[in-house]
Amino acid sequence: MTTVLTPANPLTAADRCDRCGAQAYLRVVLLSGGELLFCAHHGRKFEPELKKISAEIQDETERLTAVPAVADTEER
Repeated sequence: MTTVLTPANPLTAADRCDRCGAQAYLRVVLLSGGELLFCAHHGRKFEPELKKISAEIQDETERLTAVPAVADTEER
């Protein structure tokens, strides 16, 4: 997926997938000016269509596999 990071507006736990309500990890800014939010699952599912209609895709799915900096050594 082609992505553009928008550091000024990171996604938070309050941002929910427009399809299922799970936590959103992708923000799709549409060419028409609107935006859609998707969980990782639905972002992958709709990827071909989203690429056609998006001006920008903010992909934060790497956060799903990142190890927290405060994790104990046993958890890493």
